[in-house]
Amino acid sequence: MANVVVTLRIMPQGTDTNLGELESEAKKEIIKFCNSKEFKTQIHPIAFGLKSLNILFVMDEAKGSTEALEQKISRIEGVESVEVTDVRRAVG
Repeated sequence: MANVVVTLRIMPQGTDTNLGELESEAKKEIIKFCNSKEFKTQIHPIAFGLKSLNILFVMDEAKGSTEALEQKISRIEGVESVEVTDVRRAVG
């Protein structure tokens, strides 16, 4: 099986939510889920000072759905919602 690159968009509960702490906690859950240590993090402005945290990571395609991971991340304090916005097969 191939590896896939997954993009998660994490929306904080408000503008005062610490995105650094969210990033750290989300990465811990990703490591537990698929043992990935390859990450790229992006912060995107949404509106009125609200920003989303996008985390890209690599996982084995055989792992299947990311639904369990999304549920665990959504339980982190300060997280409003989590969604997979992109999944691509890694080349190379």
